[in-house]
Parts: sequence; C-alpha cells; structure tokens
Amino acid sequence: MDTIVTRKSKKNKYLLMAIPAFLLAGYFVFAAVTKKRSLTVDKNELSVKTVEKAFFEDFIVFQAKVEPLNAMLLNVIEGGSIQEIFVANGDMVTQGQPLARLYNPNTELSYVTQETSIIEQINNLSKAKLDLRNQELSMAKDLVAIDHDYQDAKNLYDLNEKLFKEEILSKNEWEKTKENFRFQKERKNIIQQSIQKEKQANLIQIGQISQSQTIMYKSLDILRKNKKNFLVTAPLTGRLTSFEPVLGKNYQAGESIGKIDVMKGYKLVAEVDEYYLPRVSANQKGQIDYKGETLDVTVSRVIPEIKSGRFLVELTFTSDKELHLQQGLSFGVRLILSEKAKTTVLPKGRFYEETAGKWVFVVNGDKAERREIKLGRENPVYYEVLGGLKEGDKVVTSNYADYKEIEILNLE
Repeated sequence: MDTIVTRKSKKNKYLLMAIPAFLLAGYFVFAAVTKKRSLTVDKNELSVKTVEKAFFEDFIVFQAKVEPLNAMLLNVIEGGSIQEIFVANGDMVTQGQPLARLYNPNTELSYVTQETSIIEQINNLSKAKLDLRNQELSMAKDLVAIDHDYQDAKNLYDLNEKLFKEEILSKNEWEKTKENFRFQKERKNIIQQSIQKEKQANLIQIGQISQSQTIMYKSLDILRKNKKNFLVTAPLTGRLTSFEPVLGKNYQAGESIGKIDVMKGYKLVAEVDEYYLPRVSANQKGQIDYKGETLDVTVSRVIPEIKSGRFLVELTFTSDKELHLQQGLSFGVRLILSEKAKTTVLPKGRFYEETAGKWVFVVNGDKAERREIKLGRENPVYYEVLGGLKEGDKVVTSNYADYKEIEILNLE
C-alpha cells in the first residue's frame, strides 16, 4: 500500500530567509538616520578661542564728530534773489556784520505802497486831531464873547437897579434890563456846559487818535526795519559755516543759507545703531583718545528719533581743560554701559552671524561637536556666557556658513 508524503512549503522557507535580510536592512537605515552628520576640515583653517573667566565691561564703541557747543542757523527773513555776497564760508564774523544782500522788486514795491498808506493814515489822524483842537479854540472864543455880553448885561442890571429904586428909570426899561440879564446869564451857563461836554468828548477822541497814531508809527517802524531784512547780517559773533549762497539764486523766506558756530566749547555728535537705544541714556560716561591722552566725555542728550536704523547722541567734554579742536574731526568713543564684573566670557567671532549665539562647535580632541549655548551681553571684545560653556572650553569662532547642517567637525 502506498504512503502519502506531505510536500514542504517553499513559502515558509523564503519567509524565514527574508526576515533576517529585512532586519539587517532596517538596521542600516536606522544607523544612517541616527548617525551624526560630520565633515572633515583642516584645523588650520579654523579660528579657535578659549572660554575664560575675565572682567566683563559692557561698553560700545562708535565714531563721533566734533561740532561747536552752540550754533545758530542763518535764515533768510525776506525772500529774494542774492544780489551781493560780502563774506566767504569759513570766515570769522561779528554780530551785525553784513553777509549778503537780497533783492525782490515785488516786495520792495509792496513796502513802498504800505509805507505811503501808513503815512497817509497818520496825516489824516493828525488833521482830525488838529480839527478838534481848532474846534475847542473856536468854542473858547465864543465863550469869551458870551462872557463879555454877560458882563455888559450885569453892569447894566446893577446900574438900572439903582436908578429904578430912585425912580429915575421907568419900570418898562427896568423889565427889559432884567430880561436881558437873565437871558445872558442862562446863555452863558448853557454854553459853558456845552463846552465842558465838548471838551470831554474831544479829550476821549484825541486820546483814541493818539493811540491809533502810536500804532501807526510802530507799524511804520516795523515796516522800515523789514525793508532792512534784504540785508542778511550776522546774528552773533562766530565762524561762518555751510555758507554757500549763489549770486542770482532765489531763496524763500525762512530758508537757511548757512550757520554761525559760536567758538566757545565743543561737543561730539554720533549716530548709534538703534539696537542700543534702550541702553543709552543721559549722563553715561565715556572716553576718547586725543593726542595720546584719554579724555572723559558724558552723554548730554539722546535724540530717540530713528532714521535709517540709527539715532543721534550728543556728548560733552567733562574736563575744564581748553581744547583746540577742528570742526568735523572724528573720534572713536568708548561708551560704558555698565561697571566691570568678573564672569565667563567667549571672545567674539564670525560664528555669531550664522548661529545668533544659540550654538557653537566645541573642540574635543580631534573633533569639534555642536553644542547648544546661551549668551548674554556683549561688547566689542567678548560675549557674556550664560549657559552651555564653562571655563577652559575651546570654541570654533570662525565662520559657520558651510557647517549649518553639520553636527561634528573632524579636525585634521
């Protein structure tokens, strides 16, 4: 009798062979994924600095230019074209000295018209005042005549009163005499009251006219002074700078044609990066080098307006020593932002351009490994280390542009 033999399945055999191959491939993939990316570099091409403990002083360095402590802009008061120039840029000028003359025919004609009008108004007011004076004089003459008539009537009244009592004068004549005396008396009283009221009214009018005349004379004086504004003069004594008027060129009223520097003291003016705006304030101290000597300066004013990413700082010299500086001369200012303090520091380098101070390559034997760090304040020499590094660590501080995706540098 035949025996049934069970045939072995090749499927199971292939499965058993595939599992080890699959596991081996998975291992290589895992190893490739988890392996740190490395790059071999010549260590002589790298800049390596050592983390150290040192006194860290928070300061910044910037360039500042010398300017006079005080200056005044030279503005055109009356617009016009330049007709004459009497001085040159850079000259020393004294207060009131003529610098340039402008001409504007339209304004000149307007001044003449206004001056004529004001003089005419002054003359009209003077005539009105004279008429009031003449009126008072005429009333005074009338009062003299009336007073004379009153005296005649009074004398006749006194005489006829005696004659009537002695029965020499008739009653009819006496009545006429009394009536005439009464009339002259009342007439005199009325005229006196009228003249008194006229005088009071005239006094008020004359006062008003005089007041108007005073205003007119002031206006005329101002107008005549304004006519002199075509002549540009020095408002104070000093050195004339930025003075470059051109003959025939037209300048508008209020336009600046130069500046006068008062040669009594100097200040430094600098443009500083907006990054430092919150950290720069008045009274902060700094230093400059001048002819081999260190001079102290102090921030006198911070102008917080930002233009093109920079703001203005003004500094003054703290020393009373007389300095003979040239305007426009440039100095490197070392402005101290905080006092010295000993801390862990890392010398500055170009690595910061790529990492923003968040990581660095730390040298360990013949390798440099990527490490997360934390930096704080900085000055032109050091970064303050807040974490990730310790004293003695050696850090690659050169440019990281080619290493942004690398985790280990193999040093040859």
